Amino acid sequence: MQPRIPRAPVIAAIIVALTSVSLAGLLLPALWDEAFGRRDPGRAVLGLAAAAGVCALYGRLLWLNLTRRTGPAHRLGLAAITAVSWALPALLGVDTGWGNALLVPAGLIAVVLPARQAVAVAAAGTIAGAGYGLVLGMRPLAVLYQLVAFPMVTFSGFITVWLFHVVQELREARAELARSAVGEERLRFARDLHDVLGHSLQAVALRAEVAERFADRDPERVRKELAEIQTMAREAVRDVREVVRGHRATSLRTELDGMSAVLRAAGIACERPDLPTDLPARVHEPLGWVVREAATNILRHSSATWCSVRVDALDAEPDAEPDAEPDTAPDAARVRLEIVNDGASRRAGPAAGTGTSGSGLAGLAERLAAAGGEFTAAAAGDGTFRLVAALPAGET
Repeated sequence: MQPRIPRAPVIAAIIVALTSVSLAGLLLPALWDEAFGRRDPGRAVLGLAAAAGVCALYGRLLWLNLTRRTGPAHRLGLAAITAVSWALPALLGVDTGWGNALLVPAGLIAVVLPARQAVAVAAAGTIAGAGYGLVLGMRPLAVLYQLVAFPMVTFSGFITVWLFHVVQELREARAELARSAVGEERLRFARDLHDVLGHSLQAVALRAEVAERFADRDPERVRKELAEIQTMAREAVRDVREVVRGHRATSLRTELDGMSAVLRAAGIACERPDLPTDLPARVHEPLGWVVREAATNILRHSSATWCSVRVDALDAEPDAEPDAEPDTAPDAARVRLEIVNDGASRRAGPAAGTGTSGSGLAGLAERLAAAGGEFTAAAAGDGTFRLVAALPAGET
């Protein structure tokens, strides 16, 4: 079972507590000797007051830097800790363990100061601490320990704060990725729902208009259209349920059948093309969405009288498609869908023909790009509107 990670303030409090215990480990032996070895209350009180003040200020500065509340005044705090810690061995002597106090400010150097300044101060502190220890009469082994321990304590303080901040940034990045995933899923759902309901409701509205026109003169036609409306409504409900479940599959063959049927019912000449026999299964769903959206936009945004649909499986050789335009000549095996209608000049504005804007075509472009394909939709100079979608025939 994965352990639950505490919140940032809790982790910061734990780091401060552990650091305080480490400082106590440096100073308590000397305090113990003052209180129970020398039995000098004055020296013991002085040592206890100095150690308590140093630990309290140290913990405060560490907490503020962990919570990213740094300030220039923190350097004064570091200077105060250094002054008190380095004064204790001179006042109380190094023979009772106060020489360890020389290491106390090292852990804050890289926390309070910028990196370049911290390196210089740590190097200077290492050399000065060793020389100061020799002046105070520290043993050579203790001075050697000072030379090794001072930079190590400095680096340890830096690593502690750096790791804490890295963990917090990773936590924030993880939360941001979760929010982004939720947003992308909402966009996907909205796009699928638009594609499904836009086509189905447009087809239902068209059938209802046809039934209304024949209401007084052809009851049989009206009954036929009403039956079609019922079938389309049931299919729309089924499609919405499958979109909600997230596993709706769109077939290019089925969408071409539906497109040709609904356009012919609207009085637009459209024949379903024959599909290549070796059409890869992976292209059916993306191109099926293109056909569905194209049919919806022709019905909603144009006054087309005819629509031409063509599906080609292009070979990898550039000369496999002699009549291809230079900028569309294939350099790899792919499947190309082309839908052309004559409604571009019959309606002003960017939505003429199959449309050049809106969430539908934007969703198609996203789908094709995700599948490694290309998508273009634009009006031609001859009053037609051309929509072209191309997908690699193999895996991308």
